[in-house]
Amino acid sequence: MNKFMDWLQNTIMPPMAKVGNNRYLVSIRNGLVLTLPAIISGSIFLILGNIPIAAWTNFIKPYMNMISVAVNGSFGIISLLAAIGIGYELAKSLEIDPISGAGLSTMAFVIVSFNSKFKLDTNNFSSSGLFTAIITAMISVTIFNFFIKKNIVIKLPDGVPTAVSNSFVSLLPGFAILLLFWIIRMPLNIDINQVIQAIFHPLLFAMNTLPGILVYTFLVSLLWVCGIHGDMTLEGIADPIFLQFLASNATAFAHHQPLPYATAAGFSSLMVNVGGTGATITLVVLMLFSKSRTYRDLGKVAFPGALFEINEPVIFGFPIVMNPLTMIPFIVIPLILATGSYLLISMGLMRAPIAMVPWTMPPIIGPLMATGWDWRAAVWSFVELFLAGAMYYPFFKVAEKQMVAKEKIDNKDTEKNAAPVSGTAKA
Repeated sequence: MNKFMDWLQNTIMPPMAKVGNNRYLVSIRNGLVLTLPAIISGSIFLILGNIPIAAWTNFIKPYMNMISVAVNGSFGIISLLAAIGIGYELAKSLEIDPISGAGLSTMAFVIVSFNSKFKLDTNNFSSSGLFTAIITAMISVTIFNFFIKKNIVIKLPDGVPTAVSNSFVSLLPGFAILLLFWIIRMPLNIDINQVIQAIFHPLLFAMNTLPGILVYTFLVSLLWVCGIHGDMTLEGIADPIFLQFLASNATAFAHHQPLPYATAAGFSSLMVNVGGTGATITLVVLMLFSKSRTYRDLGKVAFPGALFEINEPVIFGFPIVMNPLTMIPFIVIPLILATGSYLLISMGLMRAPIAMVPWTMPPIIGPLMATGWDWRAAVWSFVELFLAGAMYYPFFKVAEKQMVAKEKIDNKDTEKNAAPVSGTAKA
């Protein structure tokens, strides 16, 4: 086991850590944060419009068209917001003017969103254009950075206000970006959005399958075991996919259509990682009633955070990181919960996520809200807690036995060192 852990630490983790710190993936991850207020706000309208209470349904029915405006006006522009956010974050990372980076990225994305009849197709502003927004933002800011570094810019005197000066600095790269994407979309008549969707279709398909989500779940847990923030490392790759799934589900739900994606945003954070990655809230509960004073104290410290999906105190305090004993349940439990959640959704026994709920939402409540008040999701979340606790229990008892023995030895050493020295000292 020690050789295996050394192999993970020395061979697998260094390249994965580089992926997690990649400038472009970090910019995607941070840039997509700009979409969250719109998605969460739209989700609130979607949830309120579909509360399964007859009196409320009858009351809200005349206003459903008004509510749909809020849903479409939020979910319907997440790609546009992504282009702005990613352009800003990547430009900031490259230490060039972030506002100009955001503006040029948005311009490029809008240009490629025109159709062959020279009309702006705003459908691309919704989830279907998310990957296009990412690609156009990265290309635009890269071109902008090239012009800056090669000093191919128009510079104004020092006395000119910064905002005006920056606008002229971005003029030449802006024209180059506009010309490039205009040529591709108009004279060459290449629909970039369709091309990018075709390229990423296999990845989108894979992430909505059971094997695909299991691989993702396994990697997240494995990275955590090795001391790397698994969720954050893979966010730059996975978040655009899961957000696109969620937006499509929300649109389908609002139009009373079948939900196309089981693994939309919220599936992993709320239906798999109940109480934090690895479902560690159940481990915290076991610690609260432990025979070990160390574990009881740690449980008291960790429980408030675990209730809201924050489990770093457990992962680094128990510890789970580089611990062969806890590695097995920490990796296996999420795989079992992901399988159960996926199968329940696929068989129509539970609704897939349709609304963005903060990942810090407690178990039972979070899945209930994310699925649009599907009570079956709340019941399943409760069952997941029971299953996770049962699977952690035998491993925890082994760790507890070791810790109790260690505490007894430490107590004896403390008593021995504190005992008074007998005898009379000689002058």
